[in-house]
Amino acid sequence: MSNTIAVGLQKGHVVTKRTLAPRPGSRKGRCGKRVGMIRSLIKDVAGSAPYEKRLVELLKTGRDKRALKLAKRKLGTHLRAKKKREEMSNLMRKKK
Repeated sequence: MSNTIAVGLQKGHVVTKRTLAPRPGSRKGRCGKRVGMIRSLIKDVAGSAPYEKRLVELLKTGRDKRALKLAKRKLGTHLRAKKKREEMSNLMRKKK
C-alpha cells in the first residue's frame, strides 16, 4: 500500500516479501530420530537420576508444586522444570 507521505508506518518504496528457504539454525535443538532412539535406550539401561526418582515420589504423594520447585532448583529454569515434571508424570502413567 503506497502512501504519499514520506514518514509513518507505510512510508517507502512498495516491495513484495521474498520467501526464503529455512535456515539450518531454525531446527537447532530439535531431536532427530537416531538421537532420540539412543537417548531412550540409555534411559532404559541407566535408569533415572536420583533427583528424578525423588520427583516421582513427590508426584505419587500429590505434591506437584514441591516437585516443580525441586525440578526448577536442579534444572535451572521454570520451563525446563515444567517439562521434566510432565515427563516424569507421563513415565509414572506408563508404568501403571
